[in-house]
Amino acid sequence: MKVLVTGGCGFLGGHVCEFYIRKGAEVISYDNMTKHELLRTGFAADEARTYNLDYLKGLGVKLITADVRNFDELIDSASGCDYIIHTAAQPAMTISWEDPRLDVTTNVMGTFNVLEAARKLKIPAVSCATVHVYGNKINETLTEGPSKYERDPDTIGETHPTLEGTLTPLHASKAAADIYVHTYIDTYKTEAASFRLTGIYGTRQFGGEDHGWVANFAIRSILGRPITIFGTGKQVRDIVYATDVCEAFHAFYITRRPGIYNIGGGRKTAISLLRCIDILSEIIGVASEVRFAPDRHGDLRYFICDIQKAQRQLNWSPSVMPEEGIGALVDWIKATGLFFIDRAAQ
Repeated sequence: MKVLVTGGCGFLGGHVCEFYIRKGAEVISYDNMTKHELLRTGFAADEARTYNLDYLKGLGVKLITADVRNFDELIDSASGCDYIIHTAAQPAMTISWEDPRLDVTTNVMGTFNVLEAARKLKIPAVSCATVHVYGNKINETLTEGPSKYERDPDTIGETHPTLEGTLTPLHASKAAADIYVHTYIDTYKTEAASFRLTGIYGTRQFGGEDHGWVANFAIRSILGRPITIFGTGKQVRDIVYATDVCEAFHAFYITRRPGIYNIGGGRKTAISLLRCIDILSEIIGVASEVRFAPDRHGDLRYFICDIQKAQRQLNWSPSVMPEEGIGALVDWIKATGLFFIDRAAQ
């Protein structure tokens, strides 16, 4: 088996590359090595950006430095492959406000190129969408006291309306890519899926305030730096560990059931931001300092995936619960991740 992973040197892409290498597959990482997100995280950006590259090189992954927006390079790299897993993206809402052209070209044209490559080469492909395609009209006003959503959570399924509420360029670009996957399934019978992902976290994640909040909270807690929460902290999300997402990618390759899927933790992993901080304090043994700031434009306050479709059609369910996953993330940060922190940055 030969697999091409776009964005292969990123957080999720790196886990996918490792997952398939350990299954004995030939794996190609296709990544332009951009540093847009890392430049604002407080990490030593150059070292952080090459961390996964060096890690994957040691595993025997073939590394191609190229841009998913370049179709000729992409289809040439995908030739001879059995599967394309498209994790390359512009995932940060804040960057989408500031550079909408980067956002639309990466997320829409990049996904279009992957679908065209899959169509021409007649191979299956999975694209990473996001639960942001639903918009944020589902935001709830979270009152004082324990949130009802951790006691009796509502879930959102794939048939829920999309693009509702206050929108940003990221909503538009990720939804457009999601629609293109649907279109290629219907028009060209491409074996494709769009995974609407929520709250991915795990080892080798350099999370900042723009993207990757679980890792950002963990890193700042370990360093003894204050954590900034935009809103009340009672926002509730279902989080999903990176290796569980890798299992979902493989489940699609096995089942070949094209479509749109929510891929998240579901009710079992639904936690508030404040509960995540409590878990970190319990693991680390020190209470974190928390600062509050106003809600940001376009932020989603509440989301829990209904994952029954993926359970039924892909025979997939997440297995890593928050305490276990956050514990593994903390262990990785303590063991290796702190080397990449810019200690002058607060």
